[in-house]
Amino acid sequence: MSDVRDVIIIGSGPAGLTAAIYTARANLAPLVLEGEPSSTSDQPGGQLMLTTDVENFPGFPEGIMGPELMMNFRMQAERFGAEIQTVKVSRVDLSAAPYGVWVGDPDSAEPTYRAHSLIIATGAQSIMLGLDRETELIGHGLSTCATCDGFFFRDHHIAVVGGGDSALEEANFLSRFAEKVTIIHRRDELRASKIMQDRAFNNPKIEFLWDTVVTEYLGDQSLAGVKVENVKTGETSELPVTGMFIAIGHRPGTDLYKGQLAMKENGYLETVPGRTATDVAGVFAVGDVTDDYYRQAITAAGSGCQGALEAERYLEALHDA
Repeated sequence: MSDVRDVIIIGSGPAGLTAAIYTARANLAPLVLEGEPSSTSDQPGGQLMLTTDVENFPGFPEGIMGPELMMNFRMQAERFGAEIQTVKVSRVDLSAAPYGVWVGDPDSAEPTYRAHSLIIATGAQSIMLGLDRETELIGHGLSTCATCDGFFFRDHHIAVVGGGDSALEEANFLSRFAEKVTIIHRRDELRASKIMQDRAFNNPKIEFLWDTVVTEYLGDQSLAGVKVENVKTGETSELPVTGMFIAIGHRPGTDLYKGQLAMKENGYLETVPGRTATDVAGVFAVGDVTDDYYRQAITAAGSGCQGALEAERYLEALHDA
């Protein structure tokens, strides 16, 4: 028989580990299945493991490195009794409680664990360009979050890649700090809403590089420029930027739950408005796996707290019944 737990938390970013801290302090002995380091879509510790300086998380007036912050989360959860396993979940069965969770072979007849409640914290990943040295340059001139990192690029020439609302929102925000912002877009027209386009076109600090893609990152220890190519003419050139923000979308970590949980059109999990409850009783979604708007570590952590409290109350009601 599978090991049956009160709470299993899938994912270990700020949302998952905050949920672990709260459920552990409630004596629920949570099991955290944090993912595997070799998996780019299931990184233990979440996206902050790829972040250098974090200066907007409350409580750290001098800032803190992303991996150090996540290690603090992890140690705090373990201190209160959370069990953390560095494994990747390969399958879940939400058809009946206690819910099945597989680690390893997804075709195994019996799940590795069963849980009376699940807290899903599998996050979302920024869609990247897939160029060489991309991962090593994250935090060294390359970013996916203007709100997080824009302050570090005061008086820089910055590039933003993308043509949707997110890209234009990032560019407008970055123009508060940058000397100049160049939006690089592979087409000759934007997909963004008219109001966002008007703001960008009327911003004197924003320029556009149309019909263009980035083909290479330049610089040794940090970004010193990018090579670009015009997709219509094939002409190549170098753009001397010291910061670049990729804003071509996010991919939520929801593949495990397709056909089992309600999702928005963009693939993010749906929850009861103002709560973390999904459409399956005892299953809660927290952090970026359900948040397609804020995408901040602090909002993810707050969501993890909410999910833990809801799971605790659900289990209390289950016990009383």
